[in-house]
Amino acid sequence: MRSPEAFDAFYAETRDRLLLETYALTGDIPASRTAVRDAFSVAWHHWPKVVRLGAPEAWVRTHAHSRALHRHAARPWHRDRSVDDDVRATLDALSKLTGPERKTLVLSSLSPLSLSEIAREVGLPRGDTEQALQRATSRFAMARSVPSTDVRLVLDALREPLVGTRWPRSTIVRRTGTARRRTHALVGSVAAIAAMLVAGSVVSSGGAEPSSLDQETALPGITLREGSAAAAVAIDPDSLLGEDQLARYGRGLAWSEDETSDNLEGDGLVMPCQQTRFADPKGAGAMVRSFTGTAEVVKKSRSGKGKKARTTRTRVTEERATAVEFVEMSADARRAQAAFETARGWYAACADSRAQLLSTDAVSRVGDEATVLTLRTWTKTPERIAVGVARTGRLTVTTLVRSTGAPVSARTAAAGLAAAVNATCGSPGAGSCAGPPKVRTAQPYPVGRPAGLLAAVDLPPVTGAVGPWVGTDPERARTNFAATRCDNTQFTGKGLKHTLTRTFLFPAKKKVDTFGLTQTVATMQLRKARSFVGDVRNRIRQCGEANLGTSVGTLINRQGKDVELTVWDLGIEISDNRTIQFWMAIMRDGNAVSQVGFTPAEGMTMTRDDFSRVAERALERLSDLPSAR
Repeated sequence: MRSPEAFDAFYAETRDRLLLETYALTGDIPASRTAVRDAFSVAWHHWPKVVRLGAPEAWVRTHAHSRALHRHAARPWHRDRSVDDDVRATLDALSKLTGPERKTLVLSSLSPLSLSEIAREVGLPRGDTEQALQRATSRFAMARSVPSTDVRLVLDALREPLVGTRWPRSTIVRRTGTARRRTHALVGSVAAIAAMLVAGSVVSSGGAEPSSLDQETALPGITLREGSAAAAVAIDPDSLLGEDQLARYGRGLAWSEDETSDNLEGDGLVMPCQQTRFADPKGAGAMVRSFTGTAEVVKKSRSGKGKKARTTRTRVTEERATAVEFVEMSADARRAQAAFETARGWYAACADSRAQLLSTDAVSRVGDEATVLTLRTWTKTPERIAVGVARTGRLTVTTLVRSTGAPVSARTAAAGLAAAVNATCGSPGAGSCAGPPKVRTAQPYPVGRPAGLLAAVDLPPVTGAVGPWVGTDPERARTNFAATRCDNTQFTGKGLKHTLTRTFLFPAKKKVDTFGLTQTVATMQLRKARSFVGDVRNRIRQCGEANLGTSVGTLINRQGKDVELTVWDLGIEISDNRTIQFWMAIMRDGNAVSQVGFTPAEGMTMTRDDFSRVAERALERLSDLPSAR
């Protein structure tokens, strides 16, 4: 029988005790508090069954401990620095015990369970549990330098940092459990309908031989994603990140969960740069969770004039960041590999207007493979985007944070991605878990056809621009618009391969005929490539020396055996009252050569640092050019 009064009394009586136990098991207050709260919500969901079992606290304890350990595993390097030295010493001593030893000692000291009940909880025979308790007591007492008779008192002192824990009202817990029950009922009804459709298809086959499930990849008229409940039930929402785990993404931000769904409603485009609803259109299921990060700020407003002027300060809550976690399950590891590459490609070649790829970082120790990419948008409200993509077994995990304030670093994004991978660890379809991630700068992933040239995603904001950058199709470099009057470089002649050029413009800006950014590329014999770049340098130097109306400033000059890059700021006087500013770069990677030129015009310009970064990106992409060595 579902009795709210009995549940409310049970909740008030046992929640602090269960919190103390879970904290002793994990040393992680946020994970423990969330796990206990969620376990009570699940208990109300199953309350008639829980009451019939006759041991509701044991039922909640099992779920709370499991959830706390699962959440804590998603942040294994977490360390609460706010606790005092005695509590820290106790947690450190507990961490030296094995899992069964720690649980046996904690339950023996902090729970009302008998040794036989503890044995059942730990999953060991009674004799083994007794030995584990003896070992744990001895090892813990030695680590804490206390007599074994004081172990219980030392562990009981762990309740000190838990004093003042604020719990949600029992009505809120029951409301959450009721919503969970309704969701499960809806999913069950959809699954039942799907089962009836399947049964109907079998009945309608008449006397035909039953087909093999291995041979039947899909039922007529039923799509795995859209027509069945598979996508809704394949991934457990409890394997997604919780609000407390979003704290790493911004100091002073209060994070709240917005929505958790299977992403089957609307257009399914829940993240920037995302191109399709799913990275694996034939996947077995998906789950997406979104969050909002807010901060309290003081807004000033003035009213009146002169001596009557008044300044009013109002405290308001502003949205400063949003975050999304997207987990997809594929039918097998091969499809998951393709889904991972698709999801990563969404950001490596982001097609959103005015989005620029800033950096790419390879991440090790997270799942089977992982990458972090950092982008910025230069829309009306500039934003930074940090996205991590990982594959673990048959799962593709994406975490994305979009912020208008302090940007999220690649290391922080990798830590969040590792937490998301660990949250799925042990769940169906998951593969390798995550340890502390190791991040290293990597080359940008090849984009475009042919690869090796700049793409719109590489280009920075331009003041005075209307609309996004738009590039022409690469074409044979019969004319090199990246050259200046000083060097007049041509990419023609014998021995040159893949001589290509393209120009990027803002077509929405009318009547601007001198503005644009042009890149021209080619490959040639290594000796000729070195000479080619050296000749351009000499002509630019001579031009600055011979022409009084030409100024030459060197922004970057890097020369090496295999890689060279020089960037200039040129001012070329074309009449007594007009000088054209021109930024140009020449570069070489092995036998591949490229020239990049940019002409500001009519208030449309980029910073010198931004142009230098464009030149660096052009050099990074050059090795992807066909025939490059």
